[in-house]
Amino acid sequence: MALPLLWLGGAAIGAAFLADEQQKRLQLERDRLLGRAPKQALANRAMLASPSQWQKGFKQVLPEPGSIVCCYVFGVIEHTGIWLGDDCLVELHGSGLVRAVSIKRFLAGRTGSQIYLACNHQHQPLVSGSVLNRAQQAIYQYREYDLFDNNCHRFVWSCISGHEVSIKSFNELNQRLAAHFNQGIYWDEMQLPQLSD
Repeated sequence: MALPLLWLGGAAIGAAFLADEQQKRLQLERDRLLGRAPKQALANRAMLASPSQWQKGFKQVLPEPGSIVCCYVFGVIEHTGIWLGDDCLVELHGSGLVRAVSIKRFLAGRTGSQIYLACNHQHQPLVSGSVLNRAQQAIYQYREYDLFDNNCHRFVWSCISGHEVSIKSFNELNQRLAAHFNQGIYWDEMQLPQLSD
């Protein structure tokens, strides 16, 4: 008899937590619309708005060539890449091959159905100077893939900075992005471009 009561209590606590998080996200999005959102990363918080399948923002953003993109892998791990344009982006595949793929291929075999862009507080994609050139030059190269040492986040960072540095997590990538762009990172849902037939 006590077990169902524990389940109900756990469900109630979970629902209250989710409602609180949704309220915080809603307030953050309102502040962004009104121009009151923080521009800088908050203390130890590089991501001011993380990618979320459950708490969508008010605006979808069109990507620009060189935009930093991510999607979910099995609901937990984010996979990152660089947007080239015309339904094409560059990713480091788990095989170690750096490849140019379509949106459909980028999302294939992953749990998410959305792609997110790293943006500033005004919903503008963050693009670094030489990122597009470095990403294009890396296509068809092989890297010794390692989930924790030589992963998609390291590849994206190398395209942005030109330096090879071990990046173990999506959060660590966000910390580097916040320092590089000197502002907090907002992950906005990407507006999928209209593709011609």
